[in-house]
Amino acid sequence: MKAAIYHRYGSSEVLQYEDVERPKPGPGQVLLQVAGTSFNPVDAGIRGGYLSEVFAISFPHVPGIDVAGTIAELGDGADTWHVGVCAGSGGGTGSRTADGGTPDSAALPTVGLTAWQALFEIADLLAGQTILINGAGGAVGGYAVQLAKQAGAVVTATTKPASAERLRRYGADRLIDYIDYDAAPVTLDGQPFDVVLNLISTSPEQTATLANVVADGGFLVGTMTSGPEDPQRGLRTQRIFVRSDAAQLADLVARVDAGQLQIDVAERRPLSDIAAVHDAADAGRLPGKTILTPTD
Repeated sequence: MKAAIYHRYGSSEVLQYEDVERPKPGPGQVLLQVAGTSFNPVDAGIRGGYLSEVFAISFPHVPGIDVAGTIAELGDGADTWHVGVCAGSGGGTGSRTADGGTPDSAALPTVGLTAWQALFEIADLLAGQTILINGAGGAVGGYAVQLAKQAGAVVTATTKPASAERLRRYGADRLIDYIDYDAAPVTLDGQPFDVVLNLISTSPEQTATLANVVADGGFLVGTMTSGPEDPQRGLRTQRIFVRSDAAQLADLVARVDAGQLQIDVAERRPLSDIAAVHDAADAGRLPGKTILTPTD
């Protein structure tokens, strides 16, 4: 069988598409026939060795933290699983799914869980509250807009024009092209936001500007940075580090199956193109969520 693999840290050039032995599931494990995987920015960080203290790996290493496919074989003691059942995983999370056997399902786990945990575990977003999602055009942002709107929040989103129509379909109440951090602060009808979810890299000064548009007692959540807290205003800030949660992933999958949550895929490519995908990501040329599918 073929696999994407690398034998040392480095640039995208270390990625190879080569023959490997078919793995054998150990006790309590299942073997997944992969339908697809998706690229996440963390994949490039791990490949480059920049995250070695957080994500320890051994070589040779098969990259990717998201996968969707069908169970092909059971290891001893894997009694709660069944051959032929579709499954998906992200960051070590496994879940039975109705659509997990489709390649596009690999676009859900990590980014979907990031959006869910940021909104409801950290910020405790409630119906009737207002939220600003900065950088909503990305993979996490698309899920965040949908989930926040379904929770009954009033959603303001920043996005490039190319993603505007999609975010309107997802339920965004107001769209902003970009934030001018040197101008008057962004508000909703003159009022600050209960929650700000920052999904892009911002300088300390820009992050402080975002903190200033959070209402007293509100929350600033970021995927890149946390921001300054202000105890006098009751302002809370936190950077999110997604964690594995099978129950949450199963809930997200149920929403997809029910037509309540849309999966957006910008590009589909063969797994043999993985080095080119990493190279495009390193250069900032990746068009959006990219799915990679086995070709053998």
